[in-house]
Order: sequence, then C-alpha cells, then structure tokens
Amino acid sequence: MLLATSKCFSSGLFQLEKGDTLESLDIAYETWGCLNAEGNNAVLICHGYTNHQHAAGEPDGWFSGVIGPSKAINTQRYFVISTNMLGSAYGSTGPASVDPITREHYALEFPDITIADMVNAQVRLLDYLGVKQLAAVIGNSFGGHLALQWGIAYPQRMRSLVVIVSSIKGRGDSHVLYRLKHRFERACPGWNGGRYYGNEKKSGVFDEMVKLRLETLRNYGYENHIAAEHKGNQVAINKKLLEKSSQWAQRFDANSLIVLRKAGIQFDVREELSLIRVPVLYILSRTDKLFPPSISVEAMRMFFEAKVDTTYFEIDSENGHQAPSVDPALWQTVIEEFLANKAALGQFQNLSSRKLC
Repeated sequence: MLLATSKCFSSGLFQLEKGDTLESLDIAYETWGCLNAEGNNAVLICHGYTNHQHAAGEPDGWFSGVIGPSKAINTQRYFVISTNMLGSAYGSTGPASVDPITREHYALEFPDITIADMVNAQVRLLDYLGVKQLAAVIGNSFGGHLALQWGIAYPQRMRSLVVIVSSIKGRGDSHVLYRLKHRFERACPGWNGGRYYGNEKKSGVFDEMVKLRLETLRNYGYENHIAAEHKGNQVAINKKLLEKSSQWAQRFDANSLIVLRKAGIQFDVREELSLIRVPVLYILSRTDKLFPPSISVEAMRMFFEAKVDTTYFEIDSENGHQAPSVDPALWQTVIEEFLANKAALGQFQNLSSRKLC
C-alpha cells in the first residue's frame, strides 16, 4: 500500500543475489530538501522491520524529531531520502505485489531476498535521482543492517554511516522463522498458505496481526512512552495501544513479516567489517530489549579490529527500542556533530545558489 505522502520509482528486470529475478521493481520513497548540483549532499534513511518510508514531516514522521529544517539532519543542507525496503508493504515490490507473469499476488512465493538485494534496489533509485555520493547512510533497527551493507558493498558512495539500535548480525534463527509462520497457520483459519489477500479480516489474519503488534509495541517500550500522556491510566493506555496496533495491521502484510524476517536472520557481516572505509556512529538505547547495550562491547571490539573509525553513544532513555524516535533531544546533538565532522564537504557552505529541486 503506497502511502499518500510517497512516490514510487519503477524499473525493469532486477537480479537478486540468490539467483532469482524480479520482472519489475517498484521502490516507494519520500524526499525532503534539495539535491545540490554535485549530487553529493544526500542522506539516505533506512527504516526498521515493520516501519515505513515516512520518516519526516509533522506530525507522524517517525524521525521528525531529527529530520527537518534546522534540525540535526538539516533539510536546508541535506537532501534526505527515505525508501521503503524491498519486500516490505508500503509500496515497494513485496509479497503483496502482483507477479506480472502469473497475474497473482506473490504471497510466500516471493523470491528469497537478502539485505544486499534491498541495498541494490536503493542504489537503482539513487542513480535515477542523480545522487552521486551520500553524505551519510542512516539506519534504524533493521535499517541498521542496510546501513552496514551499504558501507561494505559501496564504500565509495558515502562519507559516513550511522547505525542506530541495531547490530552487525541479525537476530534469531530458523526456529524463529518457523514459529512466526506456524503462528499464522495455527491462529488463522483462512491463512491458505499466505494467500489471504482480499480476505484479511475473515481469514483471521488481521486479528492476529493486531495481537502481534500489541506484543511488539510493549516489547519496544511504547507503553512506557505513552504512560505519562495518560497519567498511568491502564485502560486508556491499552486503548491507545490497540488503536495503534489496529492501524498498523490494516496497512502491513503478514507475508512481508516472514520474508523480511528471513532476510534479517541471514544477515551477518562480522567477517566483512574491514571493507567499511568511512566513519561509523553506533547508537544504542540503555533500556532496549531487542539490541541491549551489552552487545556494544563485542561490536566495538570487532569494529576496532577491522580498523573502522567508530564512535559509540548510548541514549539514556527509559523508552527502550523506541528511544531514537521518541527522545530526539537525548541524541540529536550527537548525530548533528557527527555529520558536521564526518559527512560535510566544502560545498555545503554555499548551497543556496546550487540547489536542484
């Protein structure tokens, strides 16, 4: 489902890393700011597992606290691009897309994709937009995997990387993927091997997606975030959580959960970090349950041994995995200074007369 705020870039045959080919490729995206004449002031934003490309813009841009005019990622200076990752459900080619050959939804017949495929799809979009070099690639959560893959596969196309509440190896294993599939098979009488399109509510898929999202929001720390707003009223808190979960379940695709989870599990760049040639800012949240700060010790050791110039910062927040989105004041200065020191070029001093909008 393409968001009302998004555009869609379409192109032809797209070769996948594991050998399959997509007959056509759609990538949904949004942009803010202007690309300069040299094509080198762009910042690429990579979203999380179940998130989308609407990263900026009030009131609901998920990174609007740090992206915008005069903000840490200053759209008066940078051309900011946020894409919906390949395999997702917000307008990019994924399981809900119609296979041009069979004229049916791909569903779980969607080809096996990797993080590298997601990055290569972004490269095709950036080439179309005229981006020559990125000032930074910034990845949040699952998007941090994409940022690292960018640094490994295209080190010459960026000047810095920012990896936020993420890791250098994917979470989980094949058992996690099996349990996710089995959950829908068991709970949804109309699952039909993932071919439930047009029948989401009657099949039971919608209700199960709502339940799953409720669990996710609580695990992410969102309940803590809204507790103050509702003065600890648990009835009001539960109502808000259910409202947000239902909104998400109406837009996201259960098959995308499975396809993206598989790609994330397979991600592991521990042996390839030495290919990164640009400075890295690695940010975790003190209370994050998904990527706890304890993983920073091993990660920083591996960055150091790979001779990657890496800076670590921990967000001192009670809001867990949600901290980067809901507590921008706690880390915006860190990323602003990092970009100023590591991503800037002399051309940024005089962008006003050289913008291409």
